[in-house]
Formats: sequence, structure tokens, C-alpha cells
Amino acid sequence: MDLAAESGALGKIEQDLRDLRAMLSESGDFRRLLLSPRLARAQQESALFAVADKAKFQPLTKNFLGVLTANRRLREIESVIEAFFAALERRQGRVTAQVQTAQDMSEAQIKALQAALSKGLGTEVAVQARVEPSLLGGMIVTVGSRMIDNSVARKLQRLQALMSKPANEDKAA
Repeated sequence: MDLAAESGALGKIEQDLRDLRAMLSESGDFRRLLLSPRLARAQQESALFAVADKAKFQPLTKNFLGVLTANRRLREIESVIEAFFAALERRQGRVTAQVQTAQDMSEAQIKALQAALSKGLGTEVAVQARVEPSLLGGMIVTVGSRMIDNSVARKLQRLQALMSKPANEDKAA
């Protein structure tokens, strides 16, 4: 990250890693190729560099991928990418909130949630929303190690737990 910042290529490296992350999630074959312990380093490196050249990755990104390959650390590539983005957010004074909802959120809802979280946390917050139909309604917001579960499913669990307690259990003796 420091080398990318010094060379003025931090934004380009960030985009390279976003593209690589998307490739890993979209292509099972590419993922298996990189994560297979049966393939020789040279085969993995050749394939990875071919993809990097086609995607026009920065030389620094290619060098970094080469280091991961040479040290047999491609299994960790997704963790490394996530660690890069977490460090980048800290460097830029931002945090990302992972939001799970039962239905898609509109742009207006995302912006309102983003504003409320930014105000509450005192820093810029990026919202990554995804649909989790098992929630029934409401949402779960995770920022770092903090989680706020305001889902209908969780509320029903709490209600069920309260209703299953004996009536006298709440009274002090």
C-alpha cells in the first residue's frame, strides 16, 4: 500500500484488486486454478499473469501477485484483498458497514442509512448492502466487530424466549 501511495498508483491498485476480487467470485474455474494445491507454481503464475495482462493490471499489482504465488500464498488471496481494503479505509478515515436486509434497499434508503451511520460513528461510512431473505424484515448492520441486529427474525427469537420463561422467573425473591 505504501509503495502504491508513493508511486501515485493507489487508486489504480485499488481498482485492480476490486477487479480481481470480482473475477474470483464470478469464475469458479479461475478460482479453482488459483487455489488448487495440485498445480505447480509456474502454472499458477503463468495463468495469473495472463489474466493480469489482459485486465491491464498495474506492474505493482502483478509483482505483488507474483510474490503471493512464489510463496505459495494464493490460497490467502481473498483475505489479503480484504485486508488491503480494510487498511485503505483506515488510511482514508472511512469504514464500511455490511448491511443485510430482507429486500433490496433503494438508493434513497442506502443514502439515509449511510448518513445516519456516518453521524453516529463520526466518520465516513460506506454501505455494502446485500439481500438475506431469511431475515423476514428489518436489517442487520455490521461495522467492524460491532453488530446491530434489528431483524424481524431476531425480534421473533427474543419474543419466543420471553414467552417460554415461567411467569415467576422475572420476580425477585
